[in-house]
Amino acid sequence: MSSTLLLSLVGLALLDSTSIGTLFIPIWLMLAPGRVRAGRILLYLGTIAVFYFAVGVLILLGADSIAGWADGALDSPVALWIQLGIGVSLFAVSFRFDSKRRKPGTGVSRWRERVTAGTGSAGWLAGLALLAALAEVATMLPYLGAIGMMTTSDLGLATVLGLLAAYCVVMVLPAAVLLLGRLAARSLVEPLLQRLNKWITDKAGNATGWILGIAGFLVARDALARLFT
Repeated sequence: MSSTLLLSLVGLALLDSTSIGTLFIPIWLMLAPGRVRAGRILLYLGTIAVFYFAVGVLILLGADSIAGWADGALDSPVALWIQLGIGVSLFAVSFRFDSKRRKPGTGVSRWRERVTAGTGSAGWLAGLALLAALAEVATMLPYLGAIGMMTTSDLGLATVLGLLAAYCVVMVLPAAVLLLGRLAARSLVEPLLQRLNKWITDKAGNATGWILGIAGFLVARDALARLFT
């Protein structure tokens, strides 16, 4: 196992740690009125990590059979036209995340309202974690990239599963560190959380739109290049 692979996986995990489910919702939970209940926020983060790990295992178990079926099939004209359609659709959908076009109470603001208005029970937090994770399944590009790197690195299954588990831990680690700081040094950490919250509410939708737009462009460009060469 090379250090380059490990560094790449850490980088992708940290990128995944900045999503709505892994960072933004935990921040909102820390800023919700009343006493911060660390155990329940950790339950939320644990649910997210376990869900991602389970999805990763399912992808790994099906990777070989999918690869065998897809070998050559993904280069067919029909598949390339489908890929082009997906790319164009992603690019078009990205414009829906423009903050100038969004109405008040929609998008990220609506997520925040749902989080801060919740009862905070353990079951509700676990359900919220699963809902957030399911909402991000279609856009977990860093995670899929990490799984692809692991499956093509000639590693044993046990090693890959260990790396997958470590990836999921690193993915929720920034939120856990913020929680620890919030509990240990509230006066120092809470202003940072407030600034992050303001950035999320104001800018996160635009960032999501840019990510989807860039991904759509790259997917469509690849399909066009292979269709007309």
